[in-house]
Amino acid sequence: MTTGELPHYTGDASPYGGGDPHADYRTPGAAGFPFSHLPDLADRRLGAGVLAANDEFFAERENLLKPDPAVFDPEHFGHKGKVMDGWETRRRRGADGDHPFPSEEDHDWALIRLGAPGVIRGIVVDTAHFRGNYPQSVSIEGACVEGSPSPAELLAEGVAWTTLVPRTAIGGHAANGFAVHAERRFTHLRLNQHPDGGIARLRVHGEVVPAPRWLAALGTFDLVALENGGRVEDASDRFYSSPTNTIRPGRSRKMDDGWETRRRRGSGNDWVRYRLTERSVIRAVEIDTGYLKGNAAGWAALLGRDGEDGEWTELLPRTRLQPDTVHRFLLDDAPAATHVRLDIFPDGGIARLRLHGSLTAEGADRLAARYRQLGAEQGKLDGRR
Repeated sequence: MTTGELPHYTGDASPYGGGDPHADYRTPGAAGFPFSHLPDLADRRLGAGVLAANDEFFAERENLLKPDPAVFDPEHFGHKGKVMDGWETRRRRGADGDHPFPSEEDHDWALIRLGAPGVIRGIVVDTAHFRGNYPQSVSIEGACVEGSPSPAELLAEGVAWTTLVPRTAIGGHAANGFAVHAERRFTHLRLNQHPDGGIARLRVHGEVVPAPRWLAALGTFDLVALENGGRVEDASDRFYSSPTNTIRPGRSRKMDDGWETRRRRGSGNDWVRYRLTERSVIRAVEIDTGYLKGNAAGWAALLGRDGEDGEWTELLPRTRLQPDTVHRFLLDDAPAATHVRLDIFPDGGIARLRLHGSLTAEGADRLAARYRQLGAEQGKLDGRR
């Protein structure tokens, strides 16, 4: 698989000279990578985890998936040395004094379970604050193994690993981005660093592909939830926080854990357009303004559309919202929809949107067909799905 024509920010990072530790951090700029708008399939809040690593002497593997940016305290040392906010292994050594350097094949690795299996479009290996101790290069592989495999099962012979990022030199104190072009569904990753060193964060951007049999067993489920394959397609404003927050699991925990727009003046309204898991019928709606008190949306309306070119139909008329409140509405005889648009008036924010319902027969068939097309049927482990 090719990595695309993305800058990798290779080369040595400058030593930390004091002052702002982020000042010379290298990124692709304000626009981010071309895949940055897609959700992080390795988000801990979706249930992702680092299952194992061969070494985590200086800094534990779990740091890789923290949702917040890495931090740096130049005076923070522990009994093993400098405490870093990332995953850092000890220095590898050669066989003897005549061969002090590690061999070409020597490397460290970590196994990652994606929180939401899906098609990966891009990966960011973030070496923030690792300047003289980042790996020379990285490589990343993906596998589709359903169920809850142990590290030993993932590392066993017979598991098919696909190269997503071939061994590539990276830079220190930088966001190293890689485009991925594997049209397959993945559940797990193997992150390799050659020969050793430290990585602050791992981000895996892509499209969620849920398991059809699981959704069929549920019957009624949240049709717009990120973990069920719902996604944000567009929004009028993302000034304070991302609209993708509105379809994350659980309730919001603070104000910026939802979606909030800048203040409007004059006319118009803000909106978010979502794509549902597949064609479905919505029966119940939850609009949650949790932790949004002086800045909650004043009113909201919900519209649905069947297909890319369908007409927008009102599902929920413009309705008054209260601050810091869960609002619940039942829909009678709502038409089938593939997309919804949440309009808020005039501006403000909401914390979560839940759309409970069921797939239509056509939607279920299309979802199952895509699942098979992406090779997920081959990813069984001991008969589990």
